Amino acid sequence: MSANIILNIQLSFELAEKEKWYVASCPALDVFSQGETERQAERNLREALCLFLTSCVERGTLNTVLKECGFRPVSNSDPEKKGPEKYMNIPLHLMSDEVGSDRCHA
Repeated sequence: MSANIILNIQLSFELAEKEKWYVASCPALDVFSQGETERQAERNLREALCLFLTSCVERGTLNTVLKECGFRPVSNSDPEKKGPEKYMNIPLHLMSDEVGSDRCHA
């Protein structure tokens, strides 16, 4: 039996116009992308963030990367959103082939 989990990670991002290109960045994770339009730059950044986070999960480094980027757990009643930042949702799809096996020690 398998199980699926979808984690939605909400990250702030910025857009800037650089000559003929738009640069989209996620300063929190130091990930950048670009595109010929704002929409394309944002779409490319979403893909880059998804690939980056998926790679961290596959390598077992997500916790370390998030800690090194300054992230820490906070309660739901303590959101620290500042200013009129733009946010995007990054879905992270995870699947387990063996639910209830001895592999899970949670």
